[in-house]
Amino acid sequence: MFIRLALTAVVLSLVAANANAQLPDPGVEIVPGRTALLITDPQNDFLSPKGVTWGVVGKSVTDNNTVENIDSLFKAAKNNDMPVFVSPHYYFPTDHGWQFEGALEKLMHSIGMFDRKGALTSDGFVGSGADWLEQYKRYIDDGRTVVSSPHKIYGPETNDLVLQLRKRGIDKVILGGMSANLCTESHMRELMEQGFEVAVVSDATAAAIVEEGNGYESALINFRFIANTVWTTEEAVQKISSAK
Repeated sequence: MFIRLALTAVVLSLVAANANAQLPDPGVEIVPGRTALLITDPQNDFLSPKGVTWGVVGKSVTDNNTVENIDSLFKAAKNNDMPVFVSPHYYFPTDHGWQFEGALEKLMHSIGMFDRKGALTSDGFVGSGADWLEQYKRYIDDGRTVVSSPHKIYGPETNDLVLQLRKRGIDKVILGGMSANLCTESHMRELMEQGFEVAVVSDATAAAIVEEGNGYESALINFRFIANTVWTTEEAVQKISSAK
């Protein structure tokens, strides 16, 4: 009986200790030549008040100062010769022939989100919901930014982002962009699975707030549980600027 009680006491003490434990923060060391900035979906339909999702993402984007924070990341990366990658989201007319869709896929297709007229034409692209936010064009269209092929659901499993990163010797990624609990989180998860180190910039993203829940708050939990580290934009810019 005494041994049983003693073992029970030890188990309870371990449970209590673990309940109060803090998650470790492994961190990400920025190594020039091996570290890149990655921005998902820096497009009008997410980030412009004229975008088709503004009614549900606008508050989160505004509260987080997301547009300016993404701009700050672009600027810091460019000023310090850090490679920049963009993973966009496009839908072409043939994509509307899908026979089944998840909840958000169905919504995106029904509201014409990220629609383009074709994979081999830019007709109607400029200024559309699929186009870059205007203030980002000076960074993305500079001839040095790598724009991957489009992802079709949320993660980079359906595009060539991982190939593009690996071909340039990149194994560390600073991640921001839209939308927090969808494309941003899905990119984080897949990159972690692929062996990259990932630092998520928590205020350089945002998400929809709907009756069913707050997508941004949901993503913050998973960022902390899964990524190597989570930074603010201020922290990320400081680290990028001081990396040697």
